[in-house]
Amino acid sequence: MANKTDIQVNKQMNENQKYDTVITPRDRLLAIDWKELWRYRDMFVLFVQRNFRTAYKQTILGPLWFLITPVLSVIVYVTVFGGIANIPTDGVPPILFYLLGISVWGYFASCLSATSNSFVSNADIFGKVYFPRIIMPLVAVTTNLLSFAIQLAIFAVFYIYYVATGTELTIHWQIVLFPVLIILLALMAVGFGMIFSSMTTKYRDLQIMLNKVISLWVYITPVIYPLSMVTNPKLHLAMSLNPVTPVMEAMKFSLLGAGQFSWLWLAYSAGFTLLLLIFGLMLFNKVQKSFMDTV
Repeated sequence: MANKTDIQVNKQMNENQKYDTVITPRDRLLAIDWKELWRYRDMFVLFVQRNFRTAYKQTILGPLWFLITPVLSVIVYVTVFGGIANIPTDGVPPILFYLLGISVWGYFASCLSATSNSFVSNADIFGKVYFPRIIMPLVAVTTNLLSFAIQLAIFAVFYIYYVATGTELTIHWQIVLFPVLIILLALMAVGFGMIFSSMTTKYRDLQIMLNKVISLWVYITPVIYPLSMVTNPKLHLAMSLNPVTPVMEAMKFSLLGAGQFSWLWLAYSAGFTLLLLIFGLMLFNKVQKSFMDTV
């Protein structure tokens, strides 16, 4: 049994003890500790490296799959939709049309799928080590950005080839907005992903449902066909309300001279993304306090 002197010494030691970091729950649902995120930047880099290296771990071709996958998809699209279905591509070489659409949509879909699974797929890590949970959606976006850059490099090679062989391709000044459009697409995926990630901790069916939604969503987005092909006014409006559509069309317009560029519709996508991020962040911050009890 501890004597009075020992108790006084322990009390004095506790009073003099100082902590570098104190972890407390956040009451504000929109709170983001940017300083804390910066302190954990090394962990962020490690997670990005881990995801990129393990994507095709124990495969023969390894990172070459980042090149093979879009090329095979383009071959199928050109054969089926261009050759058999005779779907027009607004005068753009089909390879360029489909390759750009597949790359852009693939980036959005991959970010959405990875972000929506942030809590469930990293539950073991969350239960052992503390770090800002918001890092995982950012890691998903960054990892997929690397593969997207590789696919854009393939697009650039084909683009240069067509220009060198005399194909007329128009590049508009809106190409300077390309990085902004990528960021907008990434933030949109993060917003949707945080909402689904927060809900799938309790309702796993939503993850299955999201996979089905993504596989169908591509058909209401002008990826395999130009938006100009949709002549029905009501259907055209409905497809334009898809927040990915204005971004996709703006990218095609800036790089290929096809598609429809509209500041109004881009503002709609930006506003939609902002509201989505606010709601997603609120839900994410609320669930992260107790998700380990249900995951």
